Amino acid sequence: MTAESTVPSPAGQPRDLGASPVSLLPRRTGAAGFRLPAGRPAPRPDSPLPLIVADGTAALPGSLLLTGAPHQPLLAALLVTASVLLRPRPAARRLPGALDDLPALCGRVAVLWLSLGALVAAYAPPHALSARTLLLGFLVHAATGCAARGVVHRRRRTALRARPRAALVVGPAETAQRVASAVLREPRCGVRPVGLVADEPGGTPDGLPVLTTGEEVRRAVVQNGVRDVLAVHPSGRGRQGALLRALAESGCAVWEVEADTPSRADAPALSSAGRDRLAGFACRRLEPDVRRPGGAGKRVLDVTVSGALLLLLSPLLLVCAAVLRLVGGPGVVFRQERVGKDGAPFTLLKFRTHRPADAHESATRWSVADERRMPWFCRFLRRTSLDELLQLWNVFRGDMSLVGPRPERPYFVARFSQTYPGYAARHRVPAGITGLAQINGLRGDTSIEDRARFDNAYIDDWSLWQDVCILLRTAVALVRPSGS
Repeated sequence: MTAESTVPSPAGQPRDLGASPVSLLPRRTGAAGFRLPAGRPAPRPDSPLPLIVADGTAALPGSLLLTGAPHQPLLAALLVTASVLLRPRPAARRLPGALDDLPALCGRVAVLWLSLGALVAAYAPPHALSARTLLLGFLVHAATGCAARGVVHRRRRTALRARPRAALVVGPAETAQRVASAVLREPRCGVRPVGLVADEPGGTPDGLPVLTTGEEVRRAVVQNGVRDVLAVHPSGRGRQGALLRALAESGCAVWEVEADTPSRADAPALSSAGRDRLAGFACRRLEPDVRRPGGAGKRVLDVTVSGALLLLLSPLLLVCAAVLRLVGGPGVVFRQERVGKDGAPFTLLKFRTHRPADAHESATRWSVADERRMPWFCRFLRRTSLDELLQLWNVFRGDMSLVGPRPERPYFVARFSQTYPGYAARHRVPAGITGLAQINGLRGDTSIEDRARFDNAYIDDWSLWQDVCILLRTAVALVRPSGS
């Protein structure tokens, strides 16, 4: 369960990480240093009322064909109501049109008229609707519905063209500039690029600034009211992935744009499912997983289990403290600053198994697990992980969780975040006593990169049942401890 171990090097030997002072991770950071406005309301979706009115109105001309049928007003009312309740959703496109909605509209209208014909035939057989009436009703209803929806979509496209949505283009500078120029030449897209996010500073022939720092991105988002992001060759890793997650969390819609036309049969291309077009480029809406695991269920599990264990294990904790006091002298509780969720520092509690020479050694020395001068009882506590039990109090008061990435000291967090991709992303969730990395053997002299990969896999695939499974596997591992 513990993260204290020798820092692995390529040769498997301890590595000197230096001793330069570092600061804590920023407390409020979108991702990887991108400070974006948090809590912005998501863009207001188009009101469904115009389409509701259009679908309800489209049923009226067809209902005139029911003249002569019994209870004609009731049948007409049923037809209008069913048209509204079973109305098709607009196509999942940036700017849907009437023809995009036509297949779903025709299918629902056909079901309505066939159901209406079956209803009349069942309850008033002498007045059953003829096939000609059903066909005409379907054709009139579908044509009217398509025309009404076309009017609504046209009005929305006109409004968007008059007031296009500000957008940032993210990707390699040359390709992003090409996409931005093409979009600016097509005002019908309803998108107005206001800047490029790339690694090379400078400007573009279109007068768009190239944003290279988190502060420049934040300023552009706030000043221009950016609500769309066009990601060229998006990556879920590294700086670009962190930026896209931060922009999604700030309320922006992220679109993947394929800027390169495939010239070979094996060239990657967007699938037709969910594909749209933007100035001729294939694009589709990306839905980054901005949900952070946890919530009420995880907190209830933490409080319940940690509280119960603190009560049940209190005699054992007192015995450990008493023996440690006799063996090692005063000061049985070890306190150390660690980095938790969103880079926030907290004080981690453990039983003291060693005494650093000074504060500098405590902050920058990785481990003393192999020192033979450690008293026998301290070695026993570390080998059995009993020295970690005091962290149940950290869990109970909310500093940590039972399951999550192991917390580390600020010094090493800063170093590892620069060296190992994805390490900083571990701080999206509260730190934990145990985790997916630990139950997969990543303790002691093991790879930091592997730990970061397993920790991020845990976050991405989180479920409450996964937490329970990790806790059960941890309990089994404690029966045959291997040391830490």
